[in-house]
Amino acid sequence: MKFAFVFPGQGSQSIGMMNNYADVPAIRETFDEASDVLSQDFWSLASDGPAELLNLTVNTQPLMLTAGVAVYRCWQALGGDRPAFLAGHSLGEYTALVAGGALNFSDALELVRFRAREMQQSVPEGVGGMAAILGLEDAVIEAICQDITESADQESIEAANYNSPGQVVIAGHKSAVLKAIEMAKEKGAKRAVMLPMSIPSHCRLMKPAADKMQHQLSHTAMRSPDIPIIHNVDVQVHDNVDTIKGVLTSQLYSPIRWVDTIKTLAAEGVTHIAECGPGNVLTGLNKRIDRSVQYLSFSSSDAVKKGRDVLS
Repeated sequence: MKFAFVFPGQGSQSIGMMNNYADVPAIRETFDEASDVLSQDFWSLASDGPAELLNLTVNTQPLMLTAGVAVYRCWQALGGDRPAFLAGHSLGEYTALVAGGALNFSDALELVRFRAREMQQSVPEGVGGMAAILGLEDAVIEAICQDITESADQESIEAANYNSPGQVVIAGHKSAVLKAIEMAKEKGAKRAVMLPMSIPSHCRLMKPAADKMQHQLSHTAMRSPDIPIIHNVDVQVHDNVDTIKGVLTSQLYSPIRWVDTIKTLAAEGVTHIAECGPGNVLTGLNKRIDRSVQYLSFSSSDAVKKGRDVLS
């Protein structure tokens, strides 16, 4: 049996998201470690919120990294086998790098806090936006974005996340996103809605943040991963550290190719994919991408134990 773990990113957070893991000491220990590194009580934030702090990007990104690493350590503590591949959705790629032995957890925490801060500062509040478009072909959405960008004065809009067949997230200037929503509806989209995110991730507006991230990564220790990681930007496995740092930099302003990621895992002979973190957002997407693969969601310590029995 060949199985892979995928790690969720921003958008999977919720108050109480770690409550179903509290019986495994490795979970709380990981949160205590993160709290020491960043001088913030992440267990309290995950348990009690409030929502406005939980959903603040500078908090969400290190919190979701911590949650993913904690669940992976829970898997290890319960005697789970090593996966054949790893991948992570956007921020989740940093969790994959920690799980794969390429990046120290403490360094990753500092990196994602820096990443979140620079993303927030790159685009003033209210200038950028993101929207989910459901029920249109990728090419139609790409054409809409291109038409708006070419016809607008200093406005841009791009496909940001290819999440599943018929579900693409777009990002860019808020005014351009609103235009794209109307055009998508005219083209027959089943749904086209703004997302509650002020940061337009994975589009050219994040280039200033990427430039800062490139500098930060150049001073961060990294190793070749022990477990192959499928990267978001090019859907490739990389061993070279400089190449990995390059794709992490590009990731900020390039689309997340999640559909291709899951298809690549299936093509590599992976039979089971487990979402290693709280919630089941990725599992829902994955099931719509390739039904030949079996999907698991490690949304509780009991689910991790059941997964261990299935995957052993």
